[in-house]
Amino acid sequence: MELQIRSFTSGDPAGNLALSEDVFARAYNEPLIHQVVTAYFAGGRRGTKASKSRAAVRGGGAKPFRQKGLGRARAGTIRSPIWRGGGVTFAAKPRSYSQKVNRKMYRHALCSIFSELVRAERLVVVDSCEMSEPKTKALVSTLKNFAAKDVLIVAEDVTENLYLAARNLYWVGLVDVATIDPAMLLAFEKVVISQAALTRIEEQLK
Repeated sequence: MELQIRSFTSGDPAGNLALSEDVFARAYNEPLIHQVVTAYFAGGRRGTKASKSRAAVRGGGAKPFRQKGLGRARAGTIRSPIWRGGGVTFAAKPRSYSQKVNRKMYRHALCSIFSELVRAERLVVVDSCEMSEPKTKALVSTLKNFAAKDVLIVAEDVTENLYLAARNLYWVGLVDVATIDPAMLLAFEKVVISQAALTRIEEQLK
């Protein structure tokens, strides 16, 4: 299959790029994509929440008062969960929320996402993502050629000029090939990707 390459500065056609159908023409596997995206967000959770149980609270070794004769409910420790200053009944402990995703499953999910982007005409291939100067106004003018309210720019390597031009635009995401993830690909209306970056991704997903 072939995709049209457009100029990053003007938006005009600049040739065609031949791509593998095994990577960019797969069926949309929604359950697999859901599993991979869920695992991605779960892996980002810190899991550091913690509180002290009855055993972890200091003190409470002695019985606060005798068992009978005072007309009060019996108590064996002042660190009981029903006492002020006592432990938590079901205390939270640090844990990992990470979910295991096989490498083949992750690659298949990315192939499915890219294939859907191609079918929905949400993937725009450009010749290069280079900026001659670090100007936000220049980048906004460039992205108007692709008619997108929010856009993800995927470059082979993020240059300083491109980073400085895009960092103040809330509706623009910027990643390189090494840090791309499935959730980000689905979050934006359009994905503008350089020819070199798409070629590297194709090599990694084959």
